[in-house]
Amino acid sequence: MAATDSVTSFIGGAFRSVWALELLLHLRRTRERAWSAEQLVDVLRGSALIVSQSLDGLMRAGLVSIDDQGCARYQPASTEADQLVEAAQALYARKPETVRRIIVSAGHPSLANFADAFRLWKD
Repeated sequence: MAATDSVTSFIGGAFRSVWALELLLHLRRTRERAWSAEQLVDVLRGSALIVSQSLDGLMRAGLVSIDDQGCARYQPASTEADQLVEAAQALYARKPETVRRIIVSAGHPSLANFADAFRLWKD
């Protein structure tokens, strides 16, 4: 499994939202299948905009591929990327609030600092 710092950096850099992480984990669980954006909207109960933006970001991060019909499939660019996704999935399963905080703080550091002021306990 990847080192904690590497996983934290990966999560902060690869995911613009928790929706993007959820979408990637769904694609990873169903890696044998390609999904259209419409199917992902239905199964994840998200908006077309969120799914579209998430797929675009995940494709640029080298984690998914989009075929000629516009269907997405989990396809990490390297074994190391797959290992980081596996480590992120494990951390998310154990400490979902920690992962959410990493994603939010990467996109909005001042918002994360504000939210941390109200934390009553550590993860």
